Amino acid sequence: MAEVLVFHHAYGLTEGVRGFAGRLRAAGHTVHTPDLFEGRVFEGLEEGVGYAQRAGFATIVERGTAAARELPAGLVYLGFSLGVLPAQRLAQTRPGARGAVLLEACVPVTEFGASWPAGVPVQVHGMDADPFFAGEGDLDAARALVGAASDAELFLYPGERHLFTDPGLPSYEVRAAAQVAERVLGFLDRLDRLDRLDEAG
Repeated sequence: MAEVLVFHHAYGLTEGVRGFAGRLRAAGHTVHTPDLFEGRVFEGLEEGVGYAQRAGFATIVERGTAAARELPAGLVYLGFSLGVLPAQRLAQTRPGARGAVLLEACVPVTEFGASWPAGVPVQVHGMDADPFFAGEGDLDAARALVGAASDAELFLYPGERHLFTDPGLPSYEVRAAAQVAERVLGFLDRLDRLDRLDEAG
């Protein structure tokens, strides 16, 4: 089964993020959930973003990179919104990445390298009218990534909510969140099948 490193969003390591990780574990995957905010969980998005700005986005990314150093190389990197920054960086720059799942954010590939690495499958998920994802360039970056990478999928969901996959937040949307979970589990299962075929081959 897959080993997954999950990075939380700007509210912090919420019960919703832990619950998503628990669903992956229940399917048999090994999942790690480092706390990029050193124990802080925020009531509002602006508070969390403000903390990340004060700490420095480079510091947040470095905390994620440090968490990965304690783990084997063959990981799937999954990020929720802000957590996409360390997830995408590691998927692009750490040798041995098995895959990436970018939830509600995507930065241009050139932020971390010249191109998306060959042989690293990636999924991107977001709402088509989310003012952050669709309105601030992330959707454009995701479309460019899918157009350039050999194994990449973009899933768009109708709506304008940001952080719609966390059931503890007012932006939660149950139907779209269920689709995300189903597709992520299918992605991890596909990677597991590919690994077993490689071992048998």
